[in-house]
Amino acid sequence: MEQTIGKRIAQLRKDKGMTQEDLAQRMGVSPQAVSKWENDNACPDISLLPLLAKQLDVSVDELLSGKTAPAVTIVPEEQRKDLKDLMLRVVVDTEKGDKVRVNLPMSLVQVALDMGLELPQLSGNEALKNIDLQQIVNLVRHGAVGNLVDVETSDGVTVHIFVE
Repeated sequence: MEQTIGKRIAQLRKDKGMTQEDLAQRMGVSPQAVSKWENDNACPDISLLPLLAKQLDVSVDELLSGKTAPAVTIVPEEQRKDLKDLMLRVVVDTEKGDKVRVNLPMSLVQVALDMGLELPQLSGNEALKNIDLQQIVNLVRHGAVGNLVDVETSDGVTVHIFVE
């Protein structure tokens, strides 16, 4: 049976060593609200999900679905996909609530790099300016897939780069 969002919240909270009161205080809600979430009598307001996910140290996707971002895997050479069959996914979230989602075919990334072009979706974002796309392509060519880069900046920006 699939775990409910309430049970997931309770488990993640306990894993962080927090009480319902601790989580409630961090969220700006009552302990009774947290109890209702965890007992599946109510769901957190949608506007609270980013903060709740941050407090529980997971993505909103993981909070809602229970599925974690794919871990890095090195695929054996005989099982590797061609670049044209892979996607580069970049997720950027800011503390202010701004969200950037970029999905690019790896073959497009390689062509842009070969031509010396910048990808404005990536190069125009301050949090991504130091990401070396050629190194990411090289990792993928050597079989790396999954969650390749996780960065959290001092100003509250989180960046996740994965290939699937």
